[in-house]
Amino acid sequence: MGELHDDLGHPIDLPTPPRRVVSLVPSITESLATSAPGVLAGATDWCTHTSGLDVPRMRGTKNPNLDAITALEPDLVIANQEENRELDVRRLRERGIPVWVTVTETVPQALDSLERIFNEALDDGVPDWLLAARDLWSRPAEPRGTAAVAIWRDPWMVVGRDTFTGDLVRRLGLLNVYADDEARYPTTSVDEIESRQPDVVLLPDEPYVFSETDGPEAFDTAPTVLVSGRLLTWYGPSLVEAHDALTQRLGQGI
Repeated sequence: MGELHDDLGHPIDLPTPPRRVVSLVPSITESLATSAPGVLAGATDWCTHTSGLDVPRMRGTKNPNLDAITALEPDLVIANQEENRELDVRRLRERGIPVWVTVTETVPQALDSLERIFNEALDDGVPDWLLAARDLWSRPAEPRGTAAVAIWRDPWMVVGRDTFTGDLVRRLGLLNVYADDEARYPTTSVDEIESRQPDVVLLPDEPYVFSETDGPEAFDTAPTVLVSGRLLTWYGPSLVEAHDALTQRLGQGI
């Protein structure tokens, strides 16, 4: 195969297609477990899909066990610029382990990145679900109004500019009221969110576990809708399910 380049342009030398891959990204773990399960040699504790996934666990996305990863002797580790630390990527490379870093700030960029992994890194062809997701998320969306997307409370944090989730929400027909904020994940308050008068505040169940009793009660004027965090923030096979499920959920709540 020779020298390839990850999404950041870093050279990766893969003499042959990797047959032992450690994924440090839940979305990519699900993608590999669905379409190339034989190559998946390890994953993080946060990699909850596919159901019944049975591979060695490498702790979390922000604190992976580098010694455990090294012991698995992977042909390739896959990381993400946002979800994983540059320090961990650098230390793995210093140990001689090839690391492919993905960049996924929009839906098309995420799909392009996954396509490169399957086509170029794994030399395995593009999965049908990826083609289906690309078709679904490239269709024009019916305008639905404005939204804020909360990801944490105490302090409250929301989705801002240049994020995968922000682009996905836009493709659902919602204008993110924090899309022009200087921060990608602004720290804010309920009063500030409501002052922007969003038509809906989306409350996913990850990374913060918003629920019927934890989140909606904080808002006086803005309507809230609880949604699946996996469908709102993950990319991979979940994108096929997410399009119709989120469209239906928003239709119930707006």
